Amino acid sequence: MVVKEIRPFLIKKLKDEHRFWSYENDSVNDVPDDILIEKVLIYLDLDDIDKLFQLLPYEQIRKSWIDNLIPLGERYYSLNRFLALYYFNVKKPGAYVKSMMTRHLNKLTK
Repeated sequence: MVVKEIRPFLIKKLKDEHRFWSYENDSVNDVPDDILIEKVLIYLDLDDIDKLFQLLPYEQIRKSWIDNLIPLGERYYSLNRFLALYYFNVKKPGAYVKSMMTRHLNKLTK
């Protein structure tokens, strides 16, 4: 798949799964990268996540994951552990995810 076709492909898949229910039809195409990253990591399969890494830089995806997915807490703990190990090469994914969750909570309480 050509890189310029990846974003529309991922957006269409997410729309087909009703993951953009709060967006107007026209505005879905302008969804920010952070929202696209979050929804792809949560709702789509490994092949689609691989496409996301072809579309956007590794560091941008990693930062969005840390800033947006990890703070979602225990509900996504297993997913975050998997992502940490499989995509972000974290040696101790459980401990890493917990420490990042704690860091996020500490930022909120300051």
